[in-house]
Amino acid sequence: MRDDAVIAVYIMANFRNGTIYTGVTSDLMQRIWQHRTGATPGFASEHGCKTLVWYEQHENMIEAIGREKALKKWRRSWKLALIEGANPQWLDLAAGWYDARP
Repeated sequence: MRDDAVIAVYIMANFRNGTIYTGVTSDLMQRIWQHRTGATPGFASEHGCKTLVWYEQHENMIEAIGREKALKKWRRSWKLALIEGANPQWLDLAAGWYDARP
């Protein structure tokens, strides 16, 4: 794991109020890159969920996994309210993260 890796629970979307995907990772920047490039097959890539609309950092993976499991049990309307509360415009929170990548 990189020194600057961020443990996080995150939500990706294909567009505002569209399909959403909830995930957990030990390296947020790398995982979002994988979603954007389609490097990992599955639900998110099948539905074009490439926009990071919400994330929450955690101190350790056990805590993060617990939070992800809880969020996955939430109703869709609760998840949408969580996104809207932190990111009402559904902006891409990872915009610019990869601009300096070689």
